[in-house]
Amino acid sequence: MNIRSRNVLEGVGGTYARALYRASGFTEDDLHRPVVAVANSWNDFEPGHIHLREVGAAVKEGIRQAGGMAVEFNTVAPCDGIAQGKGMHYVLPLRDIIAASVELMVHAHQFDGMVCLCTCDKIVPGMLIAAARCNIPAIFVTGGLMPPYRAPGGDVRVTSDVKEAMGAYKAGKMDAQALKDIETTACTTCGGCNMMGTASTMCSVTEALGLSTPGNATLDATSPALRETALAAGRRAVQLVREGFAARNCFARASLENAARMALAIGGSTNLLLHLPAIAAEVGITLDLDWFDHLSNTTPLLGRFKPASKYSVTDFGDAGGVAAVLGELMRVDLLRGEAQTVWGYTVGEWVREERTRRPEVLAPASHPLEPQGGIAILRGTLAPAGAVVKRSGVEPGMRVHTGPARVCESEEEVRDRLTGGQVKAGDVLVIRYEGPIGGPGMRELSIPAALLVGMGLGESVAMVTDGRYSGATRGPCIGHVCPEAAAGGPLAVVQDGDLIHIDIPRGRLDLLVSDAEIQRRRAAWHPPAPKEEHRGFLSLYTKMVRGADEGARWQL
Repeated sequence: MNIRSRNVLEGVGGTYARALYRASGFTEDDLHRPVVAVANSWNDFEPGHIHLREVGAAVKEGIRQAGGMAVEFNTVAPCDGIAQGKGMHYVLPLRDIIAASVELMVHAHQFDGMVCLCTCDKIVPGMLIAAARCNIPAIFVTGGLMPPYRAPGGDVRVTSDVKEAMGAYKAGKMDAQALKDIETTACTTCGGCNMMGTASTMCSVTEALGLSTPGNATLDATSPALRETALAAGRRAVQLVREGFAARNCFARASLENAARMALAIGGSTNLLLHLPAIAAEVGITLDLDWFDHLSNTTPLLGRFKPASKYSVTDFGDAGGVAAVLGELMRVDLLRGEAQTVWGYTVGEWVREERTRRPEVLAPASHPLEPQGGIAILRGTLAPAGAVVKRSGVEPGMRVHTGPARVCESEEEVRDRLTGGQVKAGDVLVIRYEGPIGGPGMRELSIPAALLVGMGLGESVAMVTDGRYSGATRGPCIGHVCPEAAAGGPLAVVQDGDLIHIDIPRGRLDLLVSDAEIQRRRAAWHPPAPKEEHRGFLSLYTKMVRGADEGARWQL
């Protein structure tokens, strides 16, 4: 048993540390136990994390029951929904701040193990990066789902419906009272957004990696089962320390492949392609776009969830959740069953008997919704290093499209064009200088994407950007275009009226302009002046960050 906290707490050299722990209420008995940290992302304003103080208390109780010394600390937790617009510049960079904060706290105090409490878009991957980097025994508790609102007429409402309602209102398809009704009912209580956005995708990825309790990703945040999960995780964390089970056992290539296939099978967020490569890089594994393309092209689509269908993530859980998806993939020989879990059994042993319980919600792998997974990689003259689209959220009629470019230099400009009625059926909206460097921070353009759908243009207008989209995006929204415009990629020289050709089945994204003309424009191009947001931390971020095709991770 590697109890590295003994280096801090034993002998004369540990006198100072022991004295300080005693001042915080720890006893002589506590100081002889394994020290297990609870890395909590609680705050008092964000529904995904507002309940995690109580969840953390249950984790600590479980640690104490198993003979450990529980120590809790907090890290920051941004809300992508609240941070829309200007605030979004800062959200993706916070992923790596979260990872660094957990890493630094864990190593500074030489904790023996940790339990990570997290729910939302950047916090779950941030803590996964930290777990891979620290490589001590670790287990996760994700904070569960916000229960969906069921309207009197039977409609189910979740957070993505709020964004699309904004577009319907702007288009005159909904009055102010109807918009207010959705605003005041769609978000019911604590928990993560009940749609297949980045939060649900990454909580499901954590479960598929074998790092959280089976079923955790789809639990109701208000249910007693979440407290039981937290207790069990606390107890298990102490056992992991005693067994010497390092976190990297759950980040092997087999584990990463299982997690990626699971997310592709349920139409998960395109942000998966930012987060999983950044996590894998911590253990020396490269996951490039070709790897994702191969997996998606060989993984069947088993589910579509809000906003791509009427089903919520709660329905996904009722259908069997992550375990059912993995079990279905196992039946068609697409699961790496040897992958390990924190529970002492392999993934194959865990899901051998699992299968879908509601075929109308989660299709069996023998009869999938589509033969390919939810995400497609596009390449071509507009994206030489690749681009990403949520294929499962695009209607078949828009999977091949050619249209004139309508160039916007920022998210604000595309919002103005949409709300000002300056967008026509057939257009291809180009939003540039929103990548990791140019943004800076690679803003999420989920509001413009939702406005597009709400205005009835989701089946006739495409979007192409070096920024990113939420997992809750549907329609022909292509993001992660690389190289980004700020790095001199072809997106920088697109002009209004240029024809852009999108062919998702063939994996193509092309600017229909001659090579000679592209080179002429490039020779005359100059990078735009830095935005106001390039000051402070983001000025450092732009110097450290890699492209979206490498997970927008820091180059330290």
